[in-house]
Amino acid sequence: MRLYADRPDRRARQLAADLGLVVWLVLWVLVARVVHGAVLVLAEPGRALSDLGRSISDTMGSAAGAADGVPLVGDELATPFDALGNAGESVTGAGQSAQDAVATLATVLAVVLVVLPVGWLLLRWLRWRLGWLREAQATDRLLASGAQGMPDLELLAARAMATAPLSLLAALPAGTGAGWRTGDPAAVRALAGLELQRLGLHLPTDGTGVVSQPG
Repeated sequence: MRLYADRPDRRARQLAADLGLVVWLVLWVLVARVVHGAVLVLAEPGRALSDLGRSISDTMGSAAGAADGVPLVGDELATPFDALGNAGESVTGAGQSAQDAVATLATVLAVVLVVLPVGWLLLRWLRWRLGWLREAQATDRLLASGAQGMPDLELLAARAMATAPLSLLAALPAGTGAGWRTGDPAAVRALAGLELQRLGLHLPTDGTGVVSQPG
């Protein structure tokens, strides 16, 4: 399957566009990573709060265990420490929730920073590249559909007559339009060459083994 044009100038533009898309993707991935890391810094207070709650919970748990061992009044002495330990667990949960929220925000921002700009350019690139591929493949089928191994250029010439800029049509040899109407091979090849030039493709050999390269 043909992926690039035959003409060096058109092929260079296609390669530059493909490379530009890759560079654009890498650029926004790097930006997303920086933003992701910067947002994660906001999780530090939540992490500190979680560590504090864990420390309180562990300390109060140890104190409750020690108080519980006191004869007769152990249960009563352990109750306040158990309550403080539960409060510490609540603080730990709040800190962990804050960390999770920040991590989610960082991930969402990173994904958005990649998807939106890259998706915008990717859609434009796909429309341009796939449009060219469809036209190039259709042109290849037309060039292969002629009789006796010769390309059929009539449809390409007709398209050029209908869509080519007037400046290019005016640059053709005098009488090209009249020659096309009468089926003059030279006129047909000249007009078909304009259409192939638009696509960046070479005109097939004219039977002498010479490949014409219009423009």
